[in-house]
Amino acid sequence: MEHWSIHKPAVQTQGGVVVAQHALAAEAGAKVLAGGGNAVDAAIATGFALSAVEPWMSGLGGCGFMTVYLARENRSYALEFGVRAPGALNVNDYPLSTGFDSDLFAWPGVLENRNVLGPYSVAVPGFVAGLGEAAKRFGTLSWSQLLAPAIALAEQGLTVDWYSSLKIASSAADIAGFESTRSVYLPEGHVPMGHWAGSPPVIELKGLAKTLAQLADQGPASFYQGDLAARVLADTASVGIGLSAEDLASYRVHFEELTGASYRDAVIYTPAGLCAGPSLCQALTELEQHLPNPPMQPDGNSTAATAASLQAAYADRLLQMGDSPDGKIPACTTHLNVTDREGNVVALTQTLLSVFGSRLLLPDTGILMNNGIMWFDPEPGRPNSMAPGKQPLCNMCPTIVAEPAGPVTALGASGGRRIVSSIMQLISFITDFSMDPEKAMHQPRVDVSGVSQVVADAAFDPAILQALGDKVADLSTANHGVYPSLFGCPSIARFDPASGRSTGAAFVQSPLAAAVAEPVDS
Repeated sequence: MEHWSIHKPAVQTQGGVVVAQHALAAEAGAKVLAGGGNAVDAAIATGFALSAVEPWMSGLGGCGFMTVYLARENRSYALEFGVRAPGALNVNDYPLSTGFDSDLFAWPGVLENRNVLGPYSVAVPGFVAGLGEAAKRFGTLSWSQLLAPAIALAEQGLTVDWYSSLKIASSAADIAGFESTRSVYLPEGHVPMGHWAGSPPVIELKGLAKTLAQLADQGPASFYQGDLAARVLADTASVGIGLSAEDLASYRVHFEELTGASYRDAVIYTPAGLCAGPSLCQALTELEQHLPNPPMQPDGNSTAATAASLQAAYADRLLQMGDSPDGKIPACTTHLNVTDREGNVVALTQTLLSVFGSRLLLPDTGILMNNGIMWFDPEPGRPNSMAPGKQPLCNMCPTIVAEPAGPVTALGASGGRRIVSSIMQLISFITDFSMDPEKAMHQPRVDVSGVSQVVADAAFDPAILQALGDKVADLSTANHGVYPSLFGCPSIARFDPASGRSTGAAFVQSPLAAAVAEPVDS
């Protein structure tokens, strides 16, 4: 049990702000803003920088979703660059076993955990294609400028502070089974740890630095066709991953303008299709029905209404949502938010899925590969069952909220099935209870990641917990601590056009998450 109270002040500035789950990445994005880049430029630079400072969470071998609000147009857009199953995927390679999987979703067990760990768990990555498409459509700086901060960070190597040691230790038993990953992240067979009162160790990321430099020089298309693609394919083959040249060459980003969904008087912009956006919108619609007249501040009734709304949304999500059999999508995990001084706003969620993804590091290119096959339901005949070339249902939903008074807020979270609960409640705190980003981020939350159990933050007022206990059949409480993170890992960035001010609020429980203001004297 953790006996402390943590407070992380929000950052306010007349320029833009970058909020990310690692301060060094947020600083890189803020410098891009100061150098003349817009919010999309800064988001791209921050996203690539994260691949060097928290590589186990996201990077070139992963995928994501981005939501963009353009102030001048008063329009919002979504880019979907999720994973796809390889074209040669054979469902017979994933026979059901006993028990449940060893990771996030408690799917029925698969032989040797093949959908979770190792080469069979890897899907076609979309990260580079997605950020490349965002740069093409909305960016103002050159591609090489956007990757420069990530290259510099990768060349410096990864400084392993105590929190990074914790992240590596949490997956050490799994990554120890793969020599290419073990050799980098478990030097001498152990989790790298700094000595008491000494300097922290540094992990070399030479392969990643070289790959980022080649990508910066040759452009995003090179990851999917060309010399870099050939290196990636040779690298994946060397560790038994079955990706083909056609898998990479045929990858496409899905782009669409968003019409927005209403919640109270606000407009909610979040991606549709095979992500958590539809579930988020359904939960908000349910909350309007369960709580037509919100109280002055959250109480037992409003919190119980929140839990019931999330349960209803998850009941539909887990039973009905999935890709169509031919893999086509309808006009449908770390998180970062960016605003710029022009009022443009970006929410970007990117992921390898599990911590360390497939736990497989490509030995030459230094890329950690996703385990996106784990997103599929391993049981056949269901909407989200696996098939060649198919896109799985995922939990990402970067969201932008436009309020009638003018402020535009980007928010999102990491945390698997905890993402929807986190974002939905933050939206409610902001719109129903007029909380500013700092207060909203420090407000206790519940987590509903399925249709039954509700987990409540032990920091709730006892009267609220009592009221929840009277209304919720399966209620438990937990401390919202540093690790494990049981309530999602959200963040917020807001731009107020009336004042021209940006406000950023980072995930409170992480020692590395930070909001960084655009330097004003550069």
